[in-house]
Amino acid sequence: MTGWLAGSRALVVGGGSGIGRAVVDAFVAEGARVAVLEKSRAKCDALRGDGAGVAVLEGDATTWAANVAGVELAVSAFGGLDVLVNCVGVFDFYRGLRTLDADLLESAFGEMFVTNVRTHLYSVKAAAEPLLASRGSIVLTESTSAYYPDRGGVLYVSSKFAVRGLVASLASEFAPHVRVNAVAPGGTVNTDLRGLDALGQHERRLDDTPRREAELAERLPLRIALSPSDHAWSYVFLASRRARGITGDVLHSDGGFGLHHGRPDGAD
Repeated sequence: MTGWLAGSRALVVGGGSGIGRAVVDAFVAEGARVAVLEKSRAKCDALRGDGAGVAVLEGDATTWAANVAGVELAVSAFGGLDVLVNCVGVFDFYRGLRTLDADLLESAFGEMFVTNVRTHLYSVKAAAEPLLASRGSIVLTESTSAYYPDRGGVLYVSSKFAVRGLVASLASEFAPHVRVNAVAPGGTVNTDLRGLDALGQHERRLDDTPRREAELAERLPLRIALSPSDHAWSYVFLASRRARGITGDVLHSDGGFGLHHGRPDGAD
């Protein structure tokens, strides 16, 4: 791939590590000018220090103000905005409803949906006007968990189903001026995806799971453990003009996971 995003102006929300960082790197490699909204100061410093010329804002994407500031940074730096990507997420380490204490449910639900769903709404709302002006593109992040319920706990799975709904609703609302699509990554190595503060999981990283790389490869028809860069090119394609006829859709970057689990609608 060479120059698929040449001249594009992009904002990646949650671009400091994992899939988000891989998207930033792929976008830069394909000729885009990229701004990043990232919560972690250390990750912001790493982005600034890598020499790629990325515009970086340290800010919490769960807040409206940070999303507005991220869009303002991109527009100020590049003169407009063509692409919005959101890669913000948090996990629940497969906690089912029966093992979730009732007194924690409100706070855990709020944290999950504020992080995994409201950040997407905030970022799209903040970027709407410049994207409409440029007839741009939005790429949100779903998950294999948005199609197969055993790939997370009850809160994570339901939050990712909600993002599916956002993609469909926003694609309809923004057509014909802005395309809205998603990538649904499967299990991924080398990420910093963490658990919920409300459940005492914040210091726990999904990537630290024993035998994770081998387990991921074993369960996929392609027998590979997917990395963030494996997913990033799906974002590049959906953001590019080569996907100009695609909206309200999703790319399943999951190593063929669904082949062993039937169709997402439950049919054999």
